[in-house]
Amino acid sequence: MSDLQNVLKDLTTAADDTERMVADLTEEQWALPTPASGWTVADQVAHMSFIFRLAGTAASDPAAFAAMTEQAKGDFDGAVNAALHAYPRHDPAALLARWRAERTACIDALAVVPPGQVVPWLVNPLPPVVLACAGIMETFAHGQDIADALRIRREPAEWLRHLVGFAVLTRDFGYQARGLTPPAEPFRFEITGPSGELWEHGPADAAERVSGPAHDFCLLVTRRRHRADLAVTAAGPAAEHWLDIAQAYRGPAGEGRKPGQFADLPA
Repeated sequence: MSDLQNVLKDLTTAADDTERMVADLTEEQWALPTPASGWTVADQVAHMSFIFRLAGTAASDPAAFAAMTEQAKGDFDGAVNAALHAYPRHDPAALLARWRAERTACIDALAVVPPGQVVPWLVNPLPPVVLACAGIMETFAHGQDIADALRIRREPAEWLRHLVGFAVLTRDFGYQARGLTPPAEPFRFEITGPSGELWEHGPADAAERVSGPAHDFCLLVTRRRHRADLAVTAAGPAAEHWLDIAQAYRGPAGEGRKPGQFADLPA
């Protein structure tokens, strides 16, 4: 199985895991607020559906993707929020069906991109495997918002290895979002997967080092938990600073989360 096939298999698993949280919700639960200000559970699912649609269109119809993103130039976040209104957020069954269809179409489209070919994306074209990893990042992040709204504690998953690798690849996004110059020196990342396996990235002799459990690391880089609530540690001043600004997505950092915000979640 190729790297792309592995990632797409795990993207499917990640989406299925998230769907299980919402499949049997009542209409009242779909309308619950999430920690993302102004967004309900239904909004989170609509957002994921739109991102899958965008990525699937990029892979299957670059011209249509260009037309979609042309309308969003200058205010992509605003365009994404506006797109949510096209989704049936007050009809949970229809919204769930649309999310299933759009993520299936996206995964199918990425799977048949010819080897060596890149897919157009928002800033630069990306290999389909990187876009699939970005899909896992989106699914984890917005799935966490849903879990927090429903007061569900999620178990660490092996598919997080792709999000860890994506966060390493996008290390500099946090600096770019704040107009800062990224450090020239590489970091060493030693992240422990749920099985105890060590996922290693970067030079073994790097002075700047980040370590910790994968689930905590992914909560950090998606800004779904404050670093004070996580077992992620740094060695070196640059790595220490990075823990404050880490984000695995482009654009504004957002509000993030406060220390202790989720201390009352069930064990």
